[in-house]
Amino acid sequence: MGKTIQTYIWKGNETVLFLIHGWESNSARWKKALPYILKSGYTIVAIDAPAHGLSSGKDFNAHKYTEFINHVAKMYPPKILIGHSIGGKACLHYQTIHKNDNVEKIVVLGAPSDFKAIFENYVTLLGLNSKVNSGLINYYKENFNLSNKEIEGSLFSNESNIKGLIAHDIEDKVVAFAEAEKNAKAWQEAIFIETKGLGHSMNDEELFKKINIKDLKPEPTLQKKSNTTYISLFIAGFLGGLLALLTPCVFPMIPMTVSFFTKQSKTKAAGIRNAIIYSISIIIIYILLGLGVTLIFGADAMNNLATNVWFNLAFFVLLVVFGISFLGAFEITLPSAFINKVDAKSEKGGLIGIFFMAFTLGLVSFSCTGPIIGTLLVQAASTGALAGPFFGMFGFSLALALPFGLFAAFPGWLNSLPKSGGWLNSVKVVLGFLELALAMKFLSNADLVYDAMIITREVFLVSWIVIFGLLGAYLMGWFKLAHDSEMKFVSVPRLMMAIITFMFTFYLIPGLWGAPLSIINGFPPPLEYTEAPDGFGGTKSNINSSNSNSSSLPKHMHKGPNGIPAFDDYYFALDYSKKVGKPIMIDFTGKACINCRKMEAEVWSNPEVKRKLAEDFILVSLYVDKKNELPLDLQTEVLWNGSSRKLKSVGDRWSYLQNTKYQSSTQPQYWIIDGDENHFSDSSSYDSDIDKYIEWLDKGLGKFKNKKK
Repeated sequence: MGKTIQTYIWKGNETVLFLIHGWESNSARWKKALPYILKSGYTIVAIDAPAHGLSSGKDFNAHKYTEFINHVAKMYPPKILIGHSIGGKACLHYQTIHKNDNVEKIVVLGAPSDFKAIFENYVTLLGLNSKVNSGLINYYKENFNLSNKEIEGSLFSNESNIKGLIAHDIEDKVVAFAEAEKNAKAWQEAIFIETKGLGHSMNDEELFKKINIKDLKPEPTLQKKSNTTYISLFIAGFLGGLLALLTPCVFPMIPMTVSFFTKQSKTKAAGIRNAIIYSISIIIIYILLGLGVTLIFGADAMNNLATNVWFNLAFFVLLVVFGISFLGAFEITLPSAFINKVDAKSEKGGLIGIFFMAFTLGLVSFSCTGPIIGTLLVQAASTGALAGPFFGMFGFSLALALPFGLFAAFPGWLNSLPKSGGWLNSVKVVLGFLELALAMKFLSNADLVYDAMIITREVFLVSWIVIFGLLGAYLMGWFKLAHDSEMKFVSVPRLMMAIITFMFTFYLIPGLWGAPLSIINGFPPPLEYTEAPDGFGGTKSNINSSNSNSSSLPKHMHKGPNGIPAFDDYYFALDYSKKVGKPIMIDFTGKACINCRKMEAEVWSNPEVKRKLAEDFILVSLYVDKKNELPLDLQTEVLWNGSSRKLKSVGDRWSYLQNTKYQSSTQPQYWIIDGDENHFSDSSSYDSDIDKYIEWLDKGLGKFKNKKK
């Protein structure tokens, strides 16, 4: 060609893979991708485009780039092409023009479909007029003999049997997402995945890590993790911290600690500074506690603990003990010797002394904050990432620390605080009742995992009706506990709390006869986990029924949540999908998963969602915490998280599948695939937005139908 074509080669086996970069870039753009691509063992050849990097030339266009690829392909016949942006278009154009029989797979990232789109982007970027656009089109016609159809339409043939993968970000501002949809429509053998938050560059390590180059199958979700879960954890933590502030262990410490700082400091500014340092120390201590627990046990391990029978039973006992303690039966304290040692260090001056004062607060308030923190950490660990405990504990500690900084800055506010007294004990008693109610949830989790049918929906609801009924009676002053002060009258706030409590108690009662109780979705056992599945006397409403009865369902299928026909075995679902030609909706769930039950009750109960799942999809619900023992022939040794482990239970099998194939341990998690395990969606998880869920289902169904054409 008389020109220099710069190539970079990493020797491997006989399979050659080309890396084709985009405009205003060079081969260095593959730096992040290279470690993951090299794991394939292939020979890697990266090419600098015309007038880019160390390749010669003064101008650049897709056609010249195609000829560069063709020239290098004669020396190193490629089997796989990976291209970004116009480099991806050049890969498709190369295969269209030269029809290299050696090429088996093509991956395009953020690539346009039409040459016309390239021209228009170029003109828009430089602020040129429409005449320039027409001139470029004419230039291509005259110099490269390209027709209008070739310029303005997708070039890649419908009939191509080359496997491929198209990845495009929905927030791409350079090449519109619609271009990727055109490529996917024309290229029937390609898997189409959409990302969010990667922009046009698509230069993200997670993306490269999760694309299986050998099989061209996207593995786990390619979307950036939604902030929604973390925001909800922060809010839950913050509310938990506010509750902790109102306990007898913490509330009296506010005026005492603030007064200490303001009186002991030489200036008002110094007092405020020390109080702020104290507040920051509280935040640091609790965040380190959350991260420390998670790092020791691992985020996945904590998530597994949340569904572990013995953990749930232990937590049930712990909460019952704390609850009885809150009711005034006894006091729970940490060893006094340990607290005294920490307290002695707090008497030292400077930052270290202030830090140990904050640490002392954490220790002496343990009896009040421990249950809240424990519950929060279990919920936070279900995200399967360190960010979960961080946001949860940050919210908790921020609520706990704020009063100390604010009252130090505005000491006059202390006068507006209510005095410590009997009301604090009442707060503690209320928390005691709430601890007992929460304890029943952990006992129910243990029961659900083993399908013991002891803590059925009716038993659970009866326990809550009794607990909240007694709480309402206590708030009204109808009985007193040992440490309560004399109450001459019921205050208005206390009366309002009693009214709300009684309203909630009476709301629970119809649940004994099959009412859905949507306000507490996820807490009681599901509607089907009951002593009377059809209601007492067979009078249950059809809210949880289905047109299908169990006897008419295909083999291995049963009536799942809301009566929707479902498999509980992944491989049976794959076979059935091939037989009937429907996509599969995978539901990674758990017996003890609160958000799973909330999705089933709030979203899957919607008539349209229910119809789609029953008629358009094959539902397979895989319970990762199901303890039923696997048949001996399925109890295999596997490599899991770097160590050998035997899959003994049904839950082990599906947990391993989710962890290794989908790189996740979060429930609920939903995927849309077909019988050949081709993916037609990114993952979806808990989201109560029904319209959004229907849109997600429709998009996956549409991609599946386009694939079949």
